[in-house]
Amino acid sequence: QLQLVESGGGLVQPGGSLRLTCAASGSRLDYYAIGWFRQAPGKEREGVSSISSGRGGTNYADSVQGRFTISKDNAKNTAYLQMNNLKPEDTANYYCAASPFWRKGPVLATEFEYWGQGTQVTVSS
Repeated sequence: QLQLVESGGGLVQPGGSLRLTCAASGSRLDYYAIGWFRQAPGKEREGVSSISSGRGGTNYADSVQGRFTISKDNAKNTAYLQMNNLKPEDTANYYCAASPFWRKGPVLATEFEYWGQGTQVTVSS
């Protein structure tokens, strides 16, 4: 069974950068698309970005387009979310998730089967 563990969260000042890591075990990420989601207190979970299993197709939410970059290293069984020019509204718990399927369009939590436990990102001065 695929298991996912996120890391790389922390406290950063506005305008700063963080790189989140999603480490997979139990199966190869070659077979899965990866999505990144976030949830702030009192808000619904939001799809941030996704990447296809092998050909590198990507999706981004409008709120992060141009600031965040998703990537995947199948050889390392790891996915990443590079977050630049962070804003206070990016503060949330960030989760990675995996799905056997990927499509172009909004990143929807209902389409992802395996989930990590999350890593907290706080953007504050």
